This record gives sequence, C-alpha cells and structure tokens, in this order.
Amino acid sequence: MKKPQLWWQKLRNLFKRIGNFFTYDDGHESPEVVDSKDSSEMPANASVWQRIIFYFNVAISSVKTLLLILVSAAFILFSLVFGVGMGYFASLASQEDVPTYQNMKNQIEDSNESAAFYFAKNDKLGNITTDLLRTPVKSNEISPYLKKAIVATEDEYFYQHNGIVPKAISRALLSDLAGVGTQTGGSTLTQQLVKMKILSSETTFKRKAIEILLAIRLDRYFSKSEILTDYLNAATFGRNNKGQNVGGVEQAALGLFNKHASDLTLAEAAYIAGLPQSPSVYTPYKQNGSLKSDLSAGLDRKNTVLFRMYRHNDITKAEYEAARKVDLTSEFQAKETPKAEKRGYGYVYNLITVEARDILIDNLVKQDGKKLKTVKKDTELYNTYWKQADQLLRQKGYRVHSTINREIYDEMQTASKEYASYLGQSKTSTITDPTTQQPTQFTEYVQNGTVLLDNQTGAVLGFVGGRNFSKFQLNHAFDTKRSPGSSIKPMLVYGPAVQTKLISNQTMVADFPVSYSGYFPTDYGQQIQNRFMSVSEALAESYNIPAVNIYHALQKGKTSKEYMEKMGIHLSDKEYSELGIALGGTTNGVTVLQQASAFSTFANQGVHVTPHVISKITDPSGKVIYQAPEAKQRVFSKSTAYIMQNMLSGVVSEGTAESLSGQLPFSTSKLIGKTGTSNDYRDIWFIGSTPGVTMASWIGYDNFYGHNYNLDSNASTNNLTYWAHILSAVYENNSNIFKLNQQMSKPSSVKTTSVLEDTGTLAGSIEYNNVTTKVSGQKTKALFNDSSAKDLTYKFAIGGSEKNYKLFWNYFFGRSNDYGITSTYTGKTVRSKSASVDDNESQYYYSNGSYGTFGSFGSGNYSGYSQGNYSGSTSTSDDGTTTSSGLSNQYGTGNYSYSNSSGNSTYGTYNTTGSTGLSGNGY
Repeated sequence: MKKPQLWWQKLRNLFKRIGNFFTYDDGHESPEVVDSKDSSEMPANASVWQRIIFYFNVAISSVKTLLLILVSAAFILFSLVFGVGMGYFASLASQEDVPTYQNMKNQIEDSNESAAFYFAKNDKLGNITTDLLRTPVKSNEISPYLKKAIVATEDEYFYQHNGIVPKAISRALLSDLAGVGTQTGGSTLTQQLVKMKILSSETTFKRKAIEILLAIRLDRYFSKSEILTDYLNAATFGRNNKGQNVGGVEQAALGLFNKHASDLTLAEAAYIAGLPQSPSVYTPYKQNGSLKSDLSAGLDRKNTVLFRMYRHNDITKAEYEAARKVDLTSEFQAKETPKAEKRGYGYVYNLITVEARDILIDNLVKQDGKKLKTVKKDTELYNTYWKQADQLLRQKGYRVHSTINREIYDEMQTASKEYASYLGQSKTSTITDPTTQQPTQFTEYVQNGTVLLDNQTGAVLGFVGGRNFSKFQLNHAFDTKRSPGSSIKPMLVYGPAVQTKLISNQTMVADFPVSYSGYFPTDYGQQIQNRFMSVSEALAESYNIPAVNIYHALQKGKTSKEYMEKMGIHLSDKEYSELGIALGGTTNGVTVLQQASAFSTFANQGVHVTPHVISKITDPSGKVIYQAPEAKQRVFSKSTAYIMQNMLSGVVSEGTAESLSGQLPFSTSKLIGKTGTSNDYRDIWFIGSTPGVTMASWIGYDNFYGHNYNLDSNASTNNLTYWAHILSAVYENNSNIFKLNQQMSKPSSVKTTSVLEDTGTLAGSIEYNNVTTKVSGQKTKALFNDSSAKDLTYKFAIGGSEKNYKLFWNYFFGRSNDYGITSTYTGKTVRSKSASVDDNESQYYYSNGSYGTFGSFGSGNYSGYSQGNYSGSTSTSDDGTTTSSGLSNQYGTGNYSYSNSSGNSTYGTYNTTGSTGLSGNGY
C-alpha cells in the first residue's frame, strides 16, 4: 500500500508539475527536473522553476530540521520540568506527616470551625466570636436534589475520580503559568474539602501540592457519601435574612427558605447549590439582612445549576423546565434582627483573640521568608497577613490554650469589684456625643489594670482589665501605656547600678538641691532632705534626688538601656538622655504587663522570662502548630538580684509600702515591692513579688474627651489596700503558687563588709580643716556585688557639691548647722530650656521660647473613643516629681494640647503657650 504524502511533499510535487508545464524547448520534451533529494547541488543549466523547486526543498528540509530540534528541546524541557516537579512533589510528600484516619476524620467532621479558647488546665472558655452560623446534619438529612446539584455543578466526575482530576489540575496549572483565566475548575469537591477543613486558603504551589496529596488520601479513607456530606456541612452559602454569614446547607436552607435541608425542593436546592462559587454575589441578602434590589445574579445561577443537572442526567427535561419557572423571590424570608449574644469573660476573649492572631501572623510571615518588622512597615501587606490569620482563627477549628487560670481570674474579678468603689470618686460631666452630636452625661470611673504572672515561666495567671467591660472594652492591663513614676527606679536605676558595682546597698548618695543644666529635681512635695543617705533608704522611701544622682552617674556609661531592653521595656535614646526618666518621665509610658514582667526579674534571681498568655495552639487533630518558647535571658547576676531583693524588701518593711503590713495573709518578709506615682496623682502603681509570683497594679482615670482628672493624695494608700485585697483573694485558694517556702540563698559572690553608717565606706582618715583626722563611728553590714568596700575619702558619696560635703563634715565633727533639716524648694530659680522635670504641685515646660511654671492646666481639645495620643504626659514618684514632654498613649483618636495656660502661685507667675502634642514640647 502506497504511503500517503505529507502536506509539504504534495506542495513540492505541485511546483514540479507547474515547472514542467512552462519549461520546454521548441516543442521538445522538457528536460527532467532535478529532485533536490537526489542532488544537493543545483545544475548549472537549471531553469527558473527548477531553481524555485530546489530552494523550496531546501527550505522545507530546514523547517523539518528546525521543527525536529524544537520538538526535541520541548520534550527535553518538559521532561526536565516534569522531573523537577515530581521531585518537588515527592520532596513535599516525604516531608509531610502522613495523617491517620482518625486525625483526618476529626478535622473534616469538626462542625465548629471557629477557634476554641481554653483557660489553663484544658478548661474550655468557649469559641471565638463569629457571625458564621453552622448546624451540621447527617447525609440522610440532606435533600437528594441538593447532593446531585452540588456534584453536577462543582465536580461532575466526583464519583469517578480518586480525589483529583489530573487533566483539570494540568489545565489549572497551565492557566496559572500563562496568566489567563481565574477559574479553571482545577479543584474537586474532595480538594475543596481539604482546603476548607485542613489547609489555609493561601494559593502557593506548595499548598496546592499538599492539597493534592491529602485529597488522594482522603478519598482512600472515606466513602464518597461521607466526603460529600462533610463538604455540604463545611461550605459557606452567603448570608441569611438576619445578615449573618451561614455555613453548611442546614443553616442555608433555614436562613433562606425557613426549611430544613432535607425538605428543599428542586429549585431551592439548585439555588443553594449555586451559592458556594461566589457567596457574596449570589446571596439574596445584604449585610443588614434585607433583600437585594437586584436578585438576577442568584436566580440566573440557579438556572445554570438546573441545566447542568439536566445535562448530567440527574433530572428530566420536564423537571428542568418546571424548576426554571419557579419564582423563588416570593420564598425568600423577610428581614429579621439577630439576638444579641451575651456572655462573660469579655476581656479574656479579646485578649486571647489578639494574642493568637499575632502569633499566627508571625508564623505566616516566617513561612513566607519575611521579617515581621519589615512587613509592619507596609500597612497593606500587614493587613493582608492580618486578614489571613483572622480567617484561620475563625475557620480552621484551632484550639487556643491560654495560661489564664479561671479560678484565679474569677477571684481577681470578685476582689476587684468589692473594692473598686474605694479607689476614688467617679467624675461626671456633660459632653457632646460623637455619634448624635447632642449633649449627654458621661461618667468616668477610676480604672484599674492588674497583672499576676508566674516568675519562673512568665505565664500570665490572671489579670483585671478594667471596671466594666460592657461599657469600656479598653484593657488597662495590656493595652494602655501610662507613666510609671518611681516604680521604674529598680529596673532603670538601682539594678544597673548594683550590677555595674557602682553601689552597694549602703553606698551613700546626696539629697541636696542640685541643678543639671537647669533641671532641678525635688523629692515629694518639693521637699529636699539636705543630707547624704544610703541607697537602701533612698529606694525604700523613694526619694527622687538620689535616684537622679545615681542615674546621672550611670548615664556616663549609658548602661541602663541595655538592661531595660532585656527586660522587655523599649524606650527611645532621647528618653534615656533625659535625667527625668529616672523618675518615670517617659514619652509614651509602659503597660502593666511590662512593669510586672520587668520587676519579676529580681524575684527570679536576675533572669527575665518573656511573659505570655498563649501556651499553645493546636489544630482539630491535636497537632501542635505553636508552642510558647522558653524565652529566658539573664539580665542581672545572682548577686545583683540578691542585693536588690534585700533593698526592695525595705520598701515593704519600712518604706512607702509599709501600710501593707497586716493586710496580707502571710508575712511581708517574703515580699519585695515598689510604689510609683506620677504628677498630681495621675497614675498610681504598686508592683510586688513573692518567690513564686509578681503582681502589678495601676489605677487612674482614662481622661476621655480631653478631661484632666487626677486622683486624691491618699490614692497610693488606696491602691496598696486594693492590691492586698486582690492578692489575699488569690492566696486563699492558691497559696502554693506564691512559693513562700522558698528563699534565695546568698551567692558566694555577694561580699558582706562592715562599713560606717554615715559614709558607707571603711573607717579611715580625711583632711579636715587642714588636719588629718581619723573617722570612725557606728557601723552596719553592707552587701557588695563581688567587690569590696571603698576606703574613706572626703567626697565619699554619689553626687553632692563641695558645699554639701563641708556641711556634712562640719556636722559630723559636732558643729551645729542645717545638715539633715528638710527644706522646701521655693521655685524662685528660673529654669533653663532643658528643664524636663518638676515638682508634684505643678506642671511646667519650656515651650516655644517661653518659660511656664506652676500654672494650672489650660484648655484642650480631644476627640473620639479609639486609642490615640495626648501630649504633655508627666510623671513623678510617690515622694517627688518628674515630667516628660512628648506623647502619651490614652484613649482617644488624636492629639490634644494644653495651650495658653497661665499660672499664679506663691512662687511667681509665668505665662506659656504649649505647642501641640505632636511636637513633644507642649503641656
């Protein structure tokens, strides 16, 4: 049988015949045409057509060769890509844990897809708040029409394939690579079920490969009926007549037609089956539950589903025609209002939600090989990760285990409510409602934020977020930053000073009038002690001038920042450069959690443990996807921690927290602590630690709507009683967590030496009135951090002027003078531009070229309820003062400034104009 000619062979012969027709000589036969396949050279006497045919043959031959090369190259490239793809696929398969039947069953049949929250000890709190309604049903509770409609529409080969359709996957892959088409039908119902119940919705090749693997395994584990039922219970179907998102066919049927899924008609089933492709487009309801004005998209989609059912031989032509004519618009339910959900633990729900979402965002960013700091700089990119993490929480059935102990949390709430009315007076004023713009009465209460955490693990055991969650959702324990006042001194000043061997617990420090470039710190009530005192006394009584003197000495080495960073408190270099920070003068402030965590470092023998609320997160199968790391870091040596514990115990036994004695169910000898108060009693703090736990408490007003409320002068005492009331309530049923039977042993590196009480040094001789004089006297035990007591010198203390030392030595040797007589700062000295700290009775700043002092606050503007900034946050200790210019976080949307404020006092009159909060220099 003759072999058929190819197209190019036929075309060549045609040219030959044409050439023969035209090539002849005087009626003679034309010479034989030379076939190019027989000769690689053209005869010299070749005619025009012979030349054409020759070149055509050469061209055809070249094209054949080129095509052969291209086909070979394409085959090699395809083989290479296929091989690499299969290798990548095999690599993923080897890395992916093979899920067991039970694991997959738990995941795909888990009807509650929103994350479940747990207290400590696997004590379930509840599920994350979501508007997605879902009621799972069994296979026999679903209309056969609906099952057929879903298969015909979403996966017509569902009953034939083994979980995937290779042809569809290839088509989808080519479409993605070519960049054409968005919906290629590449996913089977099995794959969609895997994506909805097991994997995230990200569209990476890795996730797609894992999806394929799991789909194949799912098809082997479960029957088609089981897979279809689970899909119908998992898919989303738009909104119901209450504006709520619905998941699963049962809620879809109830929400649209007020019917159970088993009772749906053919037309109703077809409508619901068409929703999953684009629920927001095809749903008949708006967000508020009312019907859309144009329902054509959903109804057209219903008819498309019916046609596919008819084409798939699921229904007859008569059934198809009848269902197309059904008017579903009359069957859709009228709008209804959903019932408000009532439940407790609002602060806990919100806290766990935020913490868990942040963890998932961090994980997603790391999976993409990015850095969280970089992502946060790109608002749009960060929001993308935020939405993805939020979706995972609300749709993937995670279990989020927290460290919050329900019993401890409840005890703290009860105790807080019992004593809340004693914290201070509520303030009522008339404000303009931001929504209605009408005058209304607004009452502001003294708020509280409290955190109790485990010193060794960093686990938050309980907290108090505020007075009334239903009225104010702001979490004062975790989300608000306030001026720390003197409560910052141990971490910022005394701890670093002991660590660097600048001081022992008996080192003397000056408390005399002092000016640092025009900055005049004072003690509480503008008092000045006019004497040298031990650092232990200075810390116990929270005197300000000694703290500033020590910080000034430390600042030369710029060491405080290093320790603060390790304890989780991050401040700016500008803040560290200002001496007012030694008294709590920060720009933005700190949170209660940060304070508790940093202070716990001393109780934990110098080791800081990063605090955490989430202990672990698991998927529905029980696989741990996040485990809280043991983030421990040594900040101070054991000897420093031991000496600081010794000094901080004095705060409780004989210092500013002495009133705690008798208010606790255990001896205060096991307690260390520190108080703190900001200017005009705006912020009141106490942080206390036993060997086992640390609890920090803050009280103050939120000062919404630009108000400027301050607490009373007895607020510090009230807060101490409040703190004791809460801690006693926790101790009653949880005494073991306090670990009162433990006590830090004295490290060998702590050296104990007898020193002179008056100088903190060894006895010795000095030059006094040009005479060498021996100095001795009452001695005391001093603790040194792996160092020795210093020899006596004329200037033996930290700080102090020549005049101060002369006053001391004259007094020491018997002369009568004013040494040790407390005086009050008069405020007559005009302070320089660098002044950033003032006394407890006034607010002043250098601003816009003029000096202001001792004046009352002026007026300001403030708007909104959301968290924002206000300017001129100031801070003082319990027994002194400091301020810091700049911004401070408060509850509000923007900035307000105190402006055009003048003050009149016994100390003089100054006028000032405050700049806005953004400049950081206004009131």
